[in-house]
Amino acid sequence: MSTLFIPLGIIGPWQIILIVVIVLLLFGGKKIPELMRGLGSGLKEFKNASKDETTEKKN
Repeated sequence: MSTLFIPLGIIGPWQIILIVVIVLLLFGGKKIPELMRGLGSGLKEFKNASKDETTEKKN
């Protein structure tokens, strides 16, 4: 079992704050909105693809 696997129930507020600080240090404040837009469009595309897949299976 990998030691990097962390169930969501264990992550608390301090761990989330630490992750946010590390991301800010790595990418900088100006890159974060661009990364979030890319993540959002990727999730939207995934949702549309999964919706199309379920529609194809019904037919």
